[in-house]
Amino acid sequence: MTAKSRKNLLLLLAAATVGLSLYNGQLARRALAVRPLGRFIHLQGTKLHFLEAGSGQPLLLLHGNGASAEDFTTSGIFDRAAARYRVLAFDRPGFGMSPRPAGRPWTAAAQADLIDAAVAKLGIERYMVVGHSWGAAVAIEMARRHPRSVAGVVVVAGYHYPSPRLALAVSALPAIPLIGTVLRHAVLPSLVRLNWRWAMKKIFHPATIAIPFATTTRGLASRPSQLRSISAESFLMLASALLPNRRYADIAVPFGIVAGAGDQLFDAKAEALRLQGEISQALVDIVPDAGHMVHQSRPEAVLAMIDKIAALAGVDDRAEPSGSV
Repeated sequence: MTAKSRKNLLLLLAAATVGLSLYNGQLARRALAVRPLGRFIHLQGTKLHFLEAGSGQPLLLLHGNGASAEDFTTSGIFDRAAARYRVLAFDRPGFGMSPRPAGRPWTAAAQADLIDAAVAKLGIERYMVVGHSWGAAVAIEMARRHPRSVAGVVVVAGYHYPSPRLALAVSALPAIPLIGTVLRHAVLPSLVRLNWRWAMKKIFHPATIAIPFATTTRGLASRPSQLRSISAESFLMLASALLPNRRYADIAVPFGIVAGAGDQLFDAKAEALRLQGEISQALVDIVPDAGHMVHQSRPEAVLAMIDKIAALAGVDDRAEPSGSV
């Protein structure tokens, strides 16, 4: 290949990269435009977007890596829980319409502090919290760091004892500066869209794919900004896997655990039972014929666990006043 040919090839690749980046940026803006708009709360140099409905005991819903607050609206949990609770479903930092400011380590602990500060600003003094997958790690940190505020916790499909896995390392690659930026803007959005059905089958198996979730999340999860957050949380999970002796015996609030028996991402049943052994009097429900998205496939199991933990926590249905943002 001549020098001129190499130059032309590089120019062609550069043009293709720019074109793909512009196209993916347009799709990202379109994905946000069709989302239901909730409320924003500004604090600690950033803002959090959340959906709210109902009255009574405050109940926070935290989605997993790659999802958004709509994870709980498409499952029906948001509306059904709002019949009894004041429900707030958050877009965690970097997902949905909540930004994830660069230069800050958005660990589970950091997110726990941010969300606790947000609900305090809303005038909420005591709340229950439900976390799915990576959101479960945030929910646990909220119980640890803010035990006076947390009335009870329900974790769903949580990966509580992560081990180093090649999949985590690969998922973390887009977090690398420069090359990761090119991947997120030009390459990965198309790959995510092309492999979306395969990914949905994996996280839902053995249950059928929930079409409302799959349709709603596809555009959001393929946005370059959200891909950065996904890779960052994969890196944090990988880092956590390298830290030995993870323990949870210090958690002293009413605690519920829900897991799908057929989870293909990890052995969720073993994780759930091991966690139950550490947390005194924790309740557990291993749901048959459900996978990692057990809350989508069997929302009634999660709702039943929420009610059980609410009863153990001794919370009532009196509405707390809504605070100003």
